[in-house]
Amino acid sequence: MPETAMELSLSSPSGRRKVARDPQRSRITNGRDVLPDIDGRSAMARRFKDIMSAVLTDQGGADQCSESRLQLVRRFAAAAVLAERMESQLANGAEINIAEHAVLCSTLVRIAQRIGINRVPKNITPSLADYLQQQRAAE
Repeated sequence: MPETAMELSLSSPSGRRKVARDPQRSRITNGRDVLPDIDGRSAMARRFKDIMSAVLTDQGGADQCSESRLQLVRRFAAAAVLAERMESQLANGAEINIAEHAVLCSTLVRIAQRIGINRVPKNITPSLADYLQQQRAAE
């Protein structure tokens, strides 16, 4: 389906989600930014985006997720990045607040249960028309 000038595609490895381009909407809603006031080049911002992308892929793509599920995925990615940062500090010999880490881990479990931890496979089977066209081209 071709895009019109009034549509914008959020492209990611996890899929495409069409949203209306609207100057009254935020850059996040329009798909320009992942987080507000972040340029996305820091290691933590890239890791946040990687986790979001991986979880959305497991959910069948961003286009298959409701807004509330997308928000849960964002919260999961944020908590995961914080937990990883704490674990990095621990591995480097620093002391961490174990109660704070335990709360983060419990939060991750609860959010993951809400999102669903089972991977949703994408249907990659070609349509009958595509299959027949491929067969004709192979002959």
